[in-house]
Amino acid sequence: MSLRHGLLGLLAEGPASGYDLARRFTEVLGSIWPAQHPKIYAELGKLAAEGLVEVESEGPRRRKAYRITDAGVAEVKRWLTEVDVDHTMRLQPLLRSLFFWLMDTVDLQRHLQAEARYYRDLAEQYRVLAEAKDRGDFGYSPQTQSLRVTVEAAIRLYTSLADWADWAQTVPPAAPSTDR
Repeated sequence: MSLRHGLLGLLAEGPASGYDLARRFTEVLGSIWPAQHPKIYAELGKLAAEGLVEVESEGPRRRKAYRITDAGVAEVKRWLTEVDVDHTMRLQPLLRSLFFWLMDTVDLQRHLQAEARYYRDLAEQYRVLAEAKDRGDFGYSPQTQSLRVTVEAAIRLYTSLADWADWAQTVPPAAPSTDR
């Protein structure tokens, strides 16, 4: 996902400042797709220059609220329907796993236990959010329904990663080989 399309999609929900957009990225996508403030502000400037967003208002301390234009909505729809999905996943825990053989067994066990806990905690946070959405705490708008689908993906992804970390503790190099 490109940052620009994420911003356009969030602005399709309603006007927001760069700060609000960063908060929404963190709230909704958290560790899946982080968005840093400087990058968001730079991208908003580019989107405005291209006519995909416009400044709706300017408040205290020159805080700008942006809104998506019709051209911006058309661009998000084009991206959703015409652009191939980038299936690249950059998961540092999986890159690290390639080099687990360099770790001491005790350190590796500790690391994998911490990873499993971390992923289970994240999955639980998303479960709580899913339950709130399922109760209707956020209404039943199309945006909420789409967000519920995203939350379910996070639950399943983090649960799978926790299960992987548990399994990895039971095989070499985390568990000494019995073949020797």
